[in-house]
Amino acid sequence: MRLNINLATQPYEDARLFWRRWGAALALLVLVTLVLIYFTVAGWLAARQDRALIDKAEQQIASRDMERSKAQAILNAPQNQTVRDQSAFLNDLFERKALSWTQLFEELERVMPARLHVVSIKPEITQDKQLKITLLVAGDSRDGALDLVRKMEASPRFRQTQIVSEEQSDQNSRSPQDLVQFHISALYAPATGTHGGAP
Repeated sequence: MRLNINLATQPYEDARLFWRRWGAALALLVLVTLVLIYFTVAGWLAARQDRALIDKAEQQIASRDMERSKAQAILNAPQNQTVRDQSAFLNDLFERKALSWTQLFEELERVMPARLHVVSIKPEITQDKQLKITLLVAGDSRDGALDLVRKMEASPRFRQTQIVSEEQSDQNSRSPQDLVQFHISALYAPATGTHGGAP
C-alpha cells in the first residue's frame, strides 16, 4: 500500500489558477459597479433637469394665476359690472353665431334617411360651452329615427347623439308619413374655418 505524504510546511497552491478565476469575477463586478454608477449619475442629472423644468412651469402657472386673479378682481369691481355683463352677453352671442345653419343643414341632409324629415331645430350652448342641438324629426316608423341616430354617430360633426323622447300620434292628427315624432339631441362640432350665420 502506497501513501502520498506532503512534508512541506505550507501546502502547494496554484496562485495562477486562483487569480484567473477570482480576477475575472472581480473585474466583472467592477464593471457592473461602474455601469450602475453611470446610470445612477445620469438618472440624477436627468431628474435635476426635470425638477428645473417643473419649477419653471410652476412659476409660470403661478404667474398666470396671479394675473387672472387681478383681472378677475378688476372685472368684479362694482364700477365694472356693466362692462362685465356686456362682455358675457357678447361672448354668448358670438358662441351662438358660431353655428353655420348652411353647414348644419348640409350635414343633416347627408345623414337624413328616407321617409324622415326635420320639423324643428333648437340650438343651445351648454354650461361647458359646447353647442347642443335638439332636433324634432317626424316619420312613419321608429326605424328611421334609429337609422338617423346611427348615421349621426358616424358623422364627425355630431357626438353623444341620443333619442330623448318619442311620441306616437293617430293618423287623423297628422299626415300618414308623420305617425311618430322623435326628439333627438346631439353635441354639434362645426367644421373649423367656416363663418357662421345668424341663428
